[in-house]
Amino acid sequence: MTATNSFVTGPICRELNIPHLIATIPAQVNGQFTGKPRGTPAYREGKVTRVEDWLESMGLWWSCFEQSWFYSDSLNDLPLLSLVSDPVAVDPDSTLRAHAKAVGWPILEWHPR
Repeated sequence: MTATNSFVTGPICRELNIPHLIATIPAQVNGQFTGKPRGTPAYREGKVTRVEDWLESMGLWWSCFEQSWFYSDSLNDLPLLSLVSDPVAVDPDSTLRAHAKAVGWPILEWHPR
């Protein structure tokens, strides 16, 4: 799950043998990028929509899982972080750090300051 465009993240997923990717798909007209997304962008509330669509495509729903995790560094991901059972802030921006501290979410530091 990433807001980054699929043409950037797709090759990375293929190289790492990651079988599923939910990313923003850029719209094209006559082979040229328009600067707009195709469909719902994987950004903010759109991430929730895209995950729910992906789950539904496999005959699943949130209630099928006892636990779910989402890791993020940005407050932009608050809609999905707030939906999962186990949200984790990873090297969070200052606003997500403050929110994670306020609500008691774990904070991981992979890149020390």
